[in-house]
Amino acid sequence: MHLDLTQFDAVTFDVYGTLIDWEPSIIRMFRSVADQHGVELSHEEFLLEFDRARAQLQRVRPALLYPDVLKQAYEQFCERHDVAPDDAEREVFGKAVMLWPAFDDAIESLAHLHAHMKIGLLSNIDNQSLGYSVRKLRLAPDVVATAEGVGAYKPDHAHFDAAIRDFEAMGIARNRILHVGQSLRADVIPANALGIKCVWIKRPGRSLGSRPEDARGAQPDAVFDTMHDFALAHRAQMALSNRTTGHKD
Repeated sequence: MHLDLTQFDAVTFDVYGTLIDWEPSIIRMFRSVADQHGVELSHEEFLLEFDRARAQLQRVRPALLYPDVLKQAYEQFCERHDVAPDDAEREVFGKAVMLWPAFDDAIESLAHLHAHMKIGLLSNIDNQSLGYSVRKLRLAPDVVATAEGVGAYKPDHAHFDAAIRDFEAMGIARNRILHVGQSLRADVIPANALGIKCVWIKRPGRSLGSRPEDARGAQPDAVFDTMHDFALAHRAQMALSNRTTGHKD
């Protein structure tokens, strides 16, 4: 499939899973608890337990701040495996976002894209936690929509609606906005529903939000393995467009 990446004036990004590499940290955190109590699970099983707890909490309590989602996911894990919760561990889980690193290709890719387009961040997280990650990304986003700000969690459309309003206030039409994310469930499917062009960043080796059961109905307009590949494709299309029109990048 071919998508003209030069037609957009703004691009919105999912953050966790697309720009910030959170899955290895989640696995390590739960494994640390499990190892202390003889609980044996695979990496995939740790992620699945977390994802189910997170999704249920966000669905039932859409105003719950993300540090509390993490704490309650920890409590549910302990209850499920007959482990006594520890107050100190609970607090560590609540602050986990501070430890999640940026993907190696995120900073350079964002810098290139931001030189040509406005950038928005659409994230299922609270404002303070996102601030930690934005600093790691060395980014000054033009638009931000968080779960705390919109009172909902993706795949609810509230993040997208808020970003579209903000960009339209800057004079950017919705058909000039591209959405980019790693989650088929939380990014591609709602973008499809809203008629927004979208790119799926597959991130091989990462799975949250992109398992087969999450993929039903998802139709990305373009697919790249990494942010580096996406930025490289944009750079190549820009160069081709500039040669065609006689403009210099």
